[in-house]
Amino acid sequence: MAVAVLLVLGVVTAWSVLIPGVSAWENIVVALIGSLRITGPVAAAFAAWVAVRRRRGTGGRALTAWQAVRAPLAILVVVMGSFTATVLVLAVRTMLTEQAGRLLPSGLIMSVAGLALYVTIGWVTGWLLPWTITPALAGLGCYALFSWLAGRSAWTDRLVPATREPYDLFQGLSSAAFTDQTLWLVGVSAALLLGWAAVVTRQTLVLAAALLAVLAAGTGVARLLDDPRPVAAERVVYSCQEWPIRVCVHPGMRNGLDELGSAFIKIASRLAGTPGEFSRVEQRPRHDDTSLAPGAVPVHVDDLATGFADRAAGEFVESLAEKCDGTPAGGYRDIVTAWLRGEPLPGGPLPEHQYAAAWFSALSETQRRGWLRLHYADFAGCRLQAAHFGAQAPQAAGAEEAEEADRPERGGRDGGAPHGEAGQAPQAEVRATPWTTPGAEIPAAPQTGTPQAPWQAPDGEGPAAPQARTRTVPDAGGPATPHGGARGRNGERADRETPRQ
Repeated sequence: MAVAVLLVLGVVTAWSVLIPGVSAWENIVVALIGSLRITGPVAAAFAAWVAVRRRRGTGGRALTAWQAVRAPLAILVVVMGSFTATVLVLAVRTMLTEQAGRLLPSGLIMSVAGLALYVTIGWVTGWLLPWTITPALAGLGCYALFSWLAGRSAWTDRLVPATREPYDLFQGLSSAAFTDQTLWLVGVSAALLLGWAAVVTRQTLVLAAALLAVLAAGTGVARLLDDPRPVAAERVVYSCQEWPIRVCVHPGMRNGLDELGSAFIKIASRLAGTPGEFSRVEQRPRHDDTSLAPGAVPVHVDDLATGFADRAAGEFVESLAEKCDGTPAGGYRDIVTAWLRGEPLPGGPLPEHQYAAAWFSALSETQRRGWLRLHYADFAGCRLQAAHFGAQAPQAAGAEEAEEADRPERGGRDGGAPHGEAGQAPQAEVRATPWTTPGAEIPAAPQTGTPQAPWQAPDGEGPAAPQARTRTVPDAGGPATPHGGARGRNGERADRETPRQ
């Protein structure tokens, strides 16, 4: 019964630790070690339960050294059997698919040594506290203690039979580190068990063996603390997809090459001709800041769970431009990043953002790519404004309207225009809007800080020039001139308004 319970718990826990979609032996080893997080406390509770029953059954009789350690060793054999069954279940799954990397036996041995420590703690606790609730206390206490040690600091997590999560495939596993950890776990387990046996049997030889075990545990701790964090012993040989762009990932994630390549092909085509263009996508660990060759960009893929390619593409697009939260430029930035990701353009919180989204959506795909080549620096530096999306700056428009309203009216003594000029009625201002019907001309991309030639799309088609604002000049009664002006009573042609570009 105990073997079945430990087997089920071990398989379920190990399966939850596996990195989804990753085909690597290191992933299996880490999952087996991670299963101890649950099976270890359960094994401690089982050992405590047996110890309580054994303590009550001895009736205070004297025990020899073998009689004292035989029961805990038998429990350890049972626990090891369940762990072996868990290894076989995962091994069958692994052999059905091609795996990268190599299996580390030192990792499996360290797992067994960790189970021995759990069993020893449970046995000693059950013997010293022969209460009914002792098994539950032993299991919960082990879980709380080892969880606390694992997350406290960088060196205390080496004292417990566990690996730091989430596991990084690029970090690798070190056989030397597993060996040192095994020496510590076996030493401290033997010291606890033999120390308890020395107290029960009152034999000096057993006490001497316990002291030797303490020395072994101390040696293991010293080696663990002196060695740096385990790193990959050899360079990763990437698995790559060559066309239409080169996409390279860890060999354990080669099953995700097609989906990852599809997510980055359109982004690469839209960034072509800009400072952000690339032709190679390379998976890199998050803690690695090494610069890549020109034309290569790093991406971070933690697993191959559903939607992993979209998450990686979204994270890459977000890294192209600076964050500009809390400013109007953030809404314009969101429009461009949504287009790069292939998502619907957001309307934005402000009316000018909705105007910009409508203007940008009216452009063809070719024109959008040309617009990005022209304004990529402003996009990356969070300097996009309404003027970049075909709208006049609100401040300039407001200043012109105020100037028109405050301009004094010029008139003669009789209320007419001086020198016979015809009086002018309030002027109506007509502006072009980007909401054009299909086939109509699209507003041109606005000029930025430095003078530039009118932008043309790669196929030769470009947006039309900005529409001129015209003013309606009423007829003053005089004969019309060829230019549309009017003559006053003295025969002089009245001032005419010229279109403003």
